[in-house]
Amino acid sequence: MFPIFLKLEGRRALVVGAGTIAEGKIRGLLQAGASIEVVAPSAVPQIQGWFGQGALNWKARAFEPRDLDQVSIVVAATPSREVNTQIFREARLRNVLCNSVDDPENCDFYYPAVVQRGDLQIAISTNGRSPALAQRLRQELEEQFGSEYESWVAELGEVRNQLFAADLDAEARRKLLHELASREAFNNRNTVQRGRSN
Repeated sequence: MFPIFLKLEGRRALVVGAGTIAEGKIRGLLQAGASIEVVAPSAVPQIQGWFGQGALNWKARAFEPRDLDQVSIVVAATPSREVNTQIFREARLRNVLCNSVDDPENCDFYYPAVVQRGDLQIAISTNGRSPALAQRLRQELEEQFGSEYESWVAELGEVRNQLFAADLDAEARRKLLHELASREAFNNRNTVQRGRSN
């Protein structure tokens, strides 16, 4: 597997199926800013709500191969393994990346278990072998990486932009950025933050 973080903002993503499983997949696509098309004869209330709010487009009918036209990725989340397999095969013909839920053989990519703290994302995958293990590891990492990481990553990003705008030697800049991202710098920052709040 090739681990990447994919920019989906403004790109078309197709989700076939609109049950509770599809709902979770759609939520992640919405957070990524994808332009979402849902195809399913019926939909759970949350997906209907997103449709009513204009957050996604919903076609209340069965999947048709032409639904894959101009799509970047597709999630096959129907209750029918046969339909999901058909979607995967049609996607392959069009070079569209496909995730067929709970069917590793018919997947080009998997949804990882994710710990998110602002711009910090830690993704865990077991290559489809044990989603339960990935979820357990995610819970452990959520305890290890608390909410303070969100503001710290934002601060590091601002400093990085300032350093790249300054007339600095590349090696000196790299060294400084690594020092600022060190465990010691993080601990010092948190000590100062706690002192201000007391």
